[in-house]
Amino acid sequence: MLKRRELTDCHALYDLLIDPAVFPYVRQKAYSYDEFLFLTKQTIEAEERGELVSRTIVDEWGNPIGTINLFDVQDGAGFLGTWIGKPYFGKGYNQAAKNAFFSELFFELDIQTIFMRIRKENIRSIRAASKLPYSTLANEIRSDVYNQINANEIIYDLFQIEKDQYHLYTMRQQTAIEESHLKEA
Repeated sequence: MLKRRELTDCHALYDLLIDPAVFPYVRQKAYSYDEFLFLTKQTIEAEERGELVSRTIVDEWGNPIGTINLFDVQDGAGFLGTWIGKPYFGKGYNQAAKNAFFSELFFELDIQTIFMRIRKENIRSIRAASKLPYSTLANEIRSDVYNQINANEIIYDLFQIEKDQYHLYTMRQQTAIEESHLKEA
């Protein structure tokens, strides 16, 4: 489902990135394949320096279909950025990638807070963030961060995911699965 970023995935990812249904919503915009290759190389180097975490989302056959990133990592927190190619919309890849990525961030890399900065006009992403049972609209409770991301103009909503909330959610999910297996036995 996730793998470390590699330059060999750039052709497939770039073709998905430039789709008009995807491109306006990505943080790292590349206007040519060479620019995307350069940005990917920079991303890999920034991860080596501990500034971000970046993974390629792959389908069941290992084909690259998008990326998921934690940008601006500082003091155990960072900003989530994710995109998936249009042919893969609505097929469950986004949720599966987030679950795998959040588990890695919270339980392997010791991240405490994941922020999601979503453009107010990006209804698809706001709906998706609102559906996450472990996500909180943080415009008011984290007004410092909200004001920072909207310093010039109010264009973003801010959501946050805390490690404790996510851990509680995963524990409940695991308990529900175990109870269902006991009922079947």
